[in-house]
Amino acid sequence: MILYLGTSSLIKLYVDDAHSKTVRQWVDEAEIVATCRIAYTEAISALEMRFKKGDLSLKDYNRIFEAFTGDWNNLVVVDFDDLDAGRLLKKYGLSRMDAVHLSAARKVHAAGDDIQVTFSTVSERLGRAAAAEGLRVIPLS
Repeated sequence: MILYLGTSSLIKLYVDDAHSKTVRQWVDEAEIVATCRIAYTEAISALEMRFKKGDLSLKDYNRIFEAFTGDWNNLVVVDFDDLDAGRLLKKYGLSRMDAVHLSAARKVHAAGDDIQVTFSTVSERLGRAAAAEGLRVIPLS
């Protein structure tokens, strides 16, 4: 299975919440874990925000940052198609980052006829759009 993780799902590998155990289990079962290149910046931004709000101690922030940065090279990092992302944004009313992630997942899916991509998201709207675009969706909501 190719598992595509948007940033909201990817960050659950490093920050415990209600769905972290589920995402970790999916990652363990996946043959390949993919995400968009923008997820690195998005994840670091999310960690920064949590640290600044006091949700993460400096020690936890540094530990998570190091783990995430170290694991980045183990992911299949894909690009997105800007025209496709714009089309998806308009067609489904997605946020810009959701459209970028869906475009990236579609690129993985389009790489071969026998490739099935499983898409993880916390957004119901994004999940519906991904399903409509032919991806298998495992929602976290």
